[in-house]
Amino acid sequence: MEPTGGTEPPQPTDPGHPAAAAAATRSLGELDALVTHCRACPRLVAWREEAARTKRRAYLQDEYWARPIPGFGPADAAMVIVGLAPAAHGANRTGRIFTGDPSGDLLYAALHELGLASQPHATWRDDGMELYGVRITDPVRCCPPENRPTREERDTCLPWIAREFEYLRPTVRSVVALGGFAWEAVLPALAASGRLVPRPRPAFGHGARATLPAADGGTPLDLFGCYHVSPRNTYTGRLTPGMLGDLLATAAGSAGLL
Repeated sequence: MEPTGGTEPPQPTDPGHPAAAAAATRSLGELDALVTHCRACPRLVAWREEAARTKRRAYLQDEYWARPIPGFGPADAAMVIVGLAPAAHGANRTGRIFTGDPSGDLLYAALHELGLASQPHATWRDDGMELYGVRITDPVRCCPPENRPTREERDTCLPWIAREFEYLRPTVRSVVALGGFAWEAVLPALAASGRLVPRPRPAFGHGARATLPAADGGTPLDLFGCYHVSPRNTYTGRLTPGMLGDLLATAAGSAGLL
């Protein structure tokens, strides 16, 4: 999936664009495999590969993944947790979402406490971690400079998560958006998968909750807002382990997992 025209990103009709590539998949497993080859955003490709070359001192012996990060969790998940983008020396290094960094330490510990993860710590993509009824994903699949993807990069990447929600449509009953960026990105993705977004659009906040009916009259879905599990939020006390655990428990209860 090389970008066409040198450093210019592919157009939506090009085979290498996520819109065309995601639409051509026939299963969630195929989608997860294909996304790891995406090179649609030149700035993000350059940044993820530069991080792998320079490395952080603590990880000089590690071989960085340095590719886009697929979602993680079962194909019949009832709850989906949506972040922002991979961390340059977290998922971009380990090859699995929210793995190998402080944000993941907090998130997986909270899921383990609820019985939704097999272990409290996530260190590497083959460390044996399993999720039960939960899937974790990002609207942007490559690590961005300063953890700030552009709106164009978010929109280019959107077809991956939109298609992901299409595959999860039969089973997913609740979604947790970690931060305002995830909240804004997940609404159009859910709409593309057959959900009706309320008007006016629901606003993000920690503890915010919005119900999205199914366009076909099926079971509705509950969207929950949660402050992101970033060190900036957790070290300042804006988000505590108790706050995260309570919100995940509520969302898991809505999904029928607890």
